[in-house]
Amino acid sequence: MLQGWKIGFVRKTAFVATAAIVAAGSWATAQTPTPAPASSQPTKVYLPIPAFDTSSIDTSVNPCDDFYKFACGKFAADHPIPPDQDGVDNFYALFNVNTQRLNEILTKTAEGGASRSPEEQKIGDYYKACMDTDAIDAKKLEPIEPLLNEIDAITSKRELPALIGKLQRIGVDAFFGYGEQQDLKDATKQIAFIQQDGLGLPEKDYYLRTGAKDETIRQQYVAHVAKMLTLAGSTPEQAQKDAASIMAFETALAKGSLSVTDMRDPEKTYHLQPIATFEANLPGVNFGSFEDAIHSPHVSEINNATPQFFPVLMQEIRSTDLETLKAYMRYHLLTAFAGRLPNQFDQENFDFYGRKLRGQPEQAPRWKRCSNSVDGALGEALGKVYVQHYFAGDSKARTLQMVHDIEAAMDKDIDQLTWMSPATKTRAKQKLQLVANKIGYPEKWRDYSKLEVKPDDALGNSQRAIAFENDRQLNKIGQPVDLNEWQMTPPTVNAYYDPSMNNINFPAGILQPAFYDPKEDDAVNYGHIGAVIGHELTHGFDDQGRKFDGKGNLTDWWTAEDAKNFETRTDCLVNEYGGFTAVDDVKINGKLTLGENTADNGGLVLAYMAYLERAKKEGIDLEAKKDGYTSPQRFYIAFAQNWCENSRPESVRAQVLSDPHSPDHFRANGAIVNQPGFAEAFGCKKGTPMVPVNSCRVW
Repeated sequence: MLQGWKIGFVRKTAFVATAAIVAAGSWATAQTPTPAPASSQPTKVYLPIPAFDTSSIDTSVNPCDDFYKFACGKFAADHPIPPDQDGVDNFYALFNVNTQRLNEILTKTAEGGASRSPEEQKIGDYYKACMDTDAIDAKKLEPIEPLLNEIDAITSKRELPALIGKLQRIGVDAFFGYGEQQDLKDATKQIAFIQQDGLGLPEKDYYLRTGAKDETIRQQYVAHVAKMLTLAGSTPEQAQKDAASIMAFETALAKGSLSVTDMRDPEKTYHLQPIATFEANLPGVNFGSFEDAIHSPHVSEINNATPQFFPVLMQEIRSTDLETLKAYMRYHLLTAFAGRLPNQFDQENFDFYGRKLRGQPEQAPRWKRCSNSVDGALGEALGKVYVQHYFAGDSKARTLQMVHDIEAAMDKDIDQLTWMSPATKTRAKQKLQLVANKIGYPEKWRDYSKLEVKPDDALGNSQRAIAFENDRQLNKIGQPVDLNEWQMTPPTVNAYYDPSMNNINFPAGILQPAFYDPKEDDAVNYGHIGAVIGHELTHGFDDQGRKFDGKGNLTDWWTAEDAKNFETRTDCLVNEYGGFTAVDDVKINGKLTLGENTADNGGLVLAYMAYLERAKKEGIDLEAKKDGYTSPQRFYIAFAQNWCENSRPESVRAQVLSDPHSPDHFRANGAIVNQPGFAEAFGCKKGTPMVPVNSCRVW
């Protein structure tokens, strides 16, 4: 559902229903870190990076030649990558600050006592159980043995639908994906969807690409699967055989899957059909038993998001022996809960998904992992306490003012477009006027009263929390749409736009330094959080968002000529970003990252327009200097410093191959070269690297 730094359980959607500002970090993946001692607590005080970070500026670099190196040239040297991270940037710095704050809350609530509220009992006991690695190790595989035995006990493939449903209900994404979504063509309806899934590697091309690096990753994956199965009791010989068979099975599923680029296209992932039509492609399968096991209502229609996948899946299930399918389910079960199993499972899981895939030497300490695990499982219970302690009320009001300023800038920008007809402009402005703004936290907090949490049952807590969220989401099928629902928790350092809801969302977690600092001048705040606001607003009009109207329906509201003009302009961005080499010989996928790149570029234009108008209203002297820079210069420096980074090459490679966000460096320069106000701010002549003769402009 979410492309971003989302923590915890997220049911996958048939279409990327949200577009977030930040790419996924390794800590946000399902794979969990090697535990530090259970008593481990923060050994340092994490501090946010200053909103205007003069220490990162490299004045020896001409800003007209390479603005990223000018604004961020000293960042990497001053911010070495800790061994428990795959990179450092502003987002991760604030994530560490927020994690420390969450830990303070959780450490206190985990102490117990009669004064705890019901919500404090749940978040405290969840954290306490997660931290108790001695108890986890002592139980060995006992907590998960019932499921392992259930897998082992099946004697016929006809038993698979019910077992798959049971596993998926607790977050084991085996074989395919199933969930709830708003109907893309009728946003008032909530429907079921089904789609491709079931791969252990990040996406299909990891199974299919040629070259030494990918061959090595596949060999390492097979070895990892074998090791996990061996730890669970298989003989090394049988585990190796099963791992090879699992690799062959998953490779076949990969061949039948859409690419990550195609999965971004809502028109390619929307195929609403009667359930009878879908079931006709599953001969001999009792789909109702799957629905019962996953706690879904029996649906009359379903979005078969990837119809080409299911004939392949059925063929592979028919041709694959039952023992291989059992081994496949055992592996996916073990890796889904590795962080709640004895230490050797956790270490092995991290060794592949963290160390080998992302180049991260060490896992995050246990206190970090468990703090964010609670945020994933009980995000609004923990978030309610977090907001009370750490979110100032005036931050919400001032952010809303910036949102309104930037929306007004887009309204003006639409009027000024030379490539769009009056008819399409009218519809675009109608959509803009219907955008809903959500800031900080939900109006109504989620009720967790029916979720059982025990202080000595880490695995059970995790499974019950995932099942609780699964049931909550699937119970929405056929019910009225809740327009106030959030898809990120309040402490999350991120933001998103949802095309089916037509809303932009800014959790409290990101409304802090460096992204928003009430002590800083407007130039810096509009460059930081203003660009984020503009980014999310522009998502409503990027290559995905433009296909939805103001009510959230997938419909074509463009004239043919305007659509052609739009695509000509986005093709410019595809070619620009596709020419960037991210690491080694791996270039950015301009089509995969098009939506985020469009949002970066358009969002920065809108934020600058809004800032200039705000400065005019408040009588700000744009040429007056602070820290040695004028207000326009501070605006652009603040924007670029959103993306100051120090990242491991393995992490960058993994991101480029599967994530719709460009690496940080290119998000800065890739947008700056297309900004109409930049040249004047820094006195750059046309034809310099940052002010090319030909630039790209969509919004």
